[in-house]
Amino acid sequence: MKEELIDAPGAVRDEDAFDVAAMHNWLSAQVDGLIGTPSVRQFPGGASNLTYQLSYSDRELILRRPPGGHRAASAHDMWREFRVQSGLKPVFPYVPSMLAFCGDESVIGSEFYVMEKLEGLILRRDIPAELELGPDTLRGLCIEMIDKLIELHRVDVEAAGLGDLGKGTGYVRRQIDGWSDRYRKARTDNVPDYEEVMTWLSANQPDDVGTCLIHNDYRFDNIVFGDDMEVLGILDWEMATLGDPLMELGATLTYWVQADDDDVIRRLRRQPTHVPGMLTRAEIIDYYSRTTGLPVHNWTFYEVYGMFRLAGIIQQLYRRFHDGGTHNPVYKDYWMFVGYLEWRCKEAIGAGG
Repeated sequence: MKEELIDAPGAVRDEDAFDVAAMHNWLSAQVDGLIGTPSVRQFPGGASNLTYQLSYSDRELILRRPPGGHRAASAHDMWREFRVQSGLKPVFPYVPSMLAFCGDESVIGSEFYVMEKLEGLILRRDIPAELELGPDTLRGLCIEMIDKLIELHRVDVEAAGLGDLGKGTGYVRRQIDGWSDRYRKARTDNVPDYEEVMTWLSANQPDDVGTCLIHNDYRFDNIVFGDDMEVLGILDWEMATLGDPLMELGATLTYWVQADDDDVIRRLRRQPTHVPGMLTRAEIIDYYSRTTGLPVHNWTFYEVYGMFRLAGIIQQLYRRFHDGGTHNPVYKDYWMFVGYLEWRCKEAIGAGG
């Protein structure tokens, strides 16, 4: 992989800085062979948990920690994220190797964990022109991505030691109730109340179609690709749980912006899913259903759920900015996206009858 195409970190934002020497002193007692205090850079993404590169003289590691400011009580569980990947590695190799977890917040002001770095390409808004990927290659890349999601959904959670990660059946109802509660608590006076959407979701929810391990934030910018555009690893397991696979698919396709979508959503695009060769949302639903044997009925519910859930995530992030918990300017206009997503939800509900 060309060096200039590899996802690159930048300077650490002042508000996200931590005591590097204290971190190194703790880490060197857990991991053998670390020489000298590392230089630290921060990855520009990470609207949720914060991600840093630790550069030692002979190796590069990754540190993950939660953000500051207002956040949902159940969010940003570093131990959970560390545990999921540790359990998955022997049965689902597409995760980084975990090195150490620190639950002592006095070290850097929060819990954190450290893992090996996966070197490769992360696709963000646009595909680098240097890659010269044609439609056939991109179609294969899409299928590779969905195949890995299907493989994840088939993981034996007991073999991974993760059978207690979720609460069993009733996932659909818990999600609707939970996101409704979180949205109401995070709401600010410049966003809609979403009561009509929440009422519709509550009244139209289907039974769970199954229970499996789900990533819960599955998209291109959480996937590391190798030289042949094969999946090397999947990142950001913060929200992983045992849940309904079609709820995961609905959440995943919320981020899947097509070339024929409206101007607003195309401006919000964060993945290169609009270019010729990329599967459409309908094609992905069909491929997933045919491959897994799961019939997909009432797709409107999963579509609306995915958009409402995204609105809840965005509003929680905006609330941190609104309340002064972070000054990261990327959050400043998130409230507008929340209003737009409510309109999209209502449009989908109307179109679905």
